[in-house]
Amino acid sequence: MHIPHHDNHNQPIVDRDDSKTPLCYFNIVKLQRGESFSSQVGGYETCIVPVTGSVDVSVQGETFEQVGKRMNIWEGEPEGVYVPVGIEASITCVSDAVEVFIAGAQHDEVYEAFVVRESDIDPIQYGSDDTKTHRKIKHILGKSPAGKVGKLLVSELFTVGAGGWSGFPPHKHDTDNLPVESRHDEVYNFRFNPPNGFGAQFLTPAGEDYGDVYHIRNGSTIQIEKGYHPCVAAPGYEMYYFTILGGLSQRPLHQNFEPENAYQLETIPGIKDMISKFK
Repeated sequence: MHIPHHDNHNQPIVDRDDSKTPLCYFNIVKLQRGESFSSQVGGYETCIVPVTGSVDVSVQGETFEQVGKRMNIWEGEPEGVYVPVGIEASITCVSDAVEVFIAGAQHDEVYEAFVVRESDIDPIQYGSDDTKTHRKIKHILGKSPAGKVGKLLVSELFTVGAGGWSGFPPHKHDTDNLPVESRHDEVYNFRFNPPNGFGAQFLTPAGEDYGDVYHIRNGSTIQIEKGYHPCVAAPGYEMYYFTILGGLSQRPLHQNFEPENAYQLETIPGIKDMISKFK
C-alpha cells in the first residue's frame, strides 16, 4: 500500500494494530527549537531516529543528549534511541528544527532504553554499477544492536550513484516457514536527491505473474504486508528509504527469494554479506 507524502501533524502514519502491517508502527515528528513531543506506544518497542537535526530524549529516568548530528540524510551517520515497550519518551528539539522518525515493532517484553551513536552504526555496501544494484545500508538496530531488542529491525538504505535497483533479487518474508522464511511486516519511507526525484515500488504476490506498482516520490510511505517487493530509482536520482521490520515470531529476518531470479544471488557482489546482516 502506498501512502503519499502529507502533513501528518505528528500523528502516526502507520498506527498500532494497522490492518495492513500490524507488526509495525511509524510516525514522523517535526519540531522547532525548544519544542517537545511525548511518544508512548502501548504494545510496541520503538526507536527514535532524527532524520535531520538534533534532540534530547528522556526515557526511564535518563536523558540521552544531542541525539542526531546531521543536517541532511545524505551526509553523516544516523543516531537513535531505543525505547522499551509502552514506555514514555520525551523528545526535545535542541537544533533549529528537527524531523524525527519513530519506528516500532509489536512486542510484549520490556527491556532497557539505550542510545545508538554514530560509532554504533553497522554499515554495509554491496552490489555494483554493472548490475545496477549498488547500494549502502546503515543498520541502526541490526544484527548486533547496542542493547537488547525484541522484534524490531531499523535501517537506512541508499542507492549508490544515480538510479538503480534495490530489494533485488525480489524476495518476500510474509510467512513463518523457518528456516526458509520468516514473517516480517515492513514499512518504508522514501527520500530522493534532488527531491524532485522518483521511482517505483513493486508488490507482487507469490504465485502471481503481475502485481501492483506504485509511483513513489519524496516522502512516500510504503506498507509491505506480503509478496515480492523490489524497488527502483529513476536515472539521475539518489534514493533513500528508512526501513522498519517487525517480526512475528523472531527478530532475525529470513528472506525467501523469487525462484526464477534467485540465481542472481551469485552474480551481485557482496549480497550474501548483506543478507546475513539482517539475521
